Amino acid sequence: MAFVFGKAEKKDAGRINELFMEMLQTIYHKEQVDGYEDVCLDKFFDGGENWISIANDGNQIVAFLSIEVHREDDFDYIYLDDFSVTEQYRGQGIGTQLVNRAEAYAKEIQISKISLHVEKSNTAAFNLYKKLGYRIYKEQGTRLLMVKDL
Repeated sequence: MAFVFGKAEKKDAGRINELFMEMLQTIYHKEQVDGYEDVCLDKFFDGGENWISIANDGNQIVAFLSIEVHREDDFDYIYLDDFSVTEQYRGQGIGTQLVNRAEAYAKEIQISKISLHVEKSNTAAFNLYKKLGYRIYKEQGTRLLMVKDL
């Protein structure tokens, strides 16, 4: 199946929120979860360096990855925030391609460090990140902070 990858627009916020809630339901094994607050995604649509990478199958967004650029004094890094592939599309390489797009963007804007959090219980995501070269930097409660030097 050929997926089309692109950059989310504000009109995509509703679908991204649906995928976000699906991710939370999967990770925490509960049906009732809260989605994004109304303005939470605005920073990804304001024309700055932050953006959301999406994968489409036809006219439907089936996956997304939020990419945040942090420029702090002399330490720049990208943080991969929320990441979701809808259940029926998992295991088809979409997640790998989204991460690869984020890494290519980091290189394009000359940032050499990427970090992310993963729930310890989310072994599928952990295994993906490990396969892609991310390493555990620190344990933080129920989550692991993972990093990769590009």
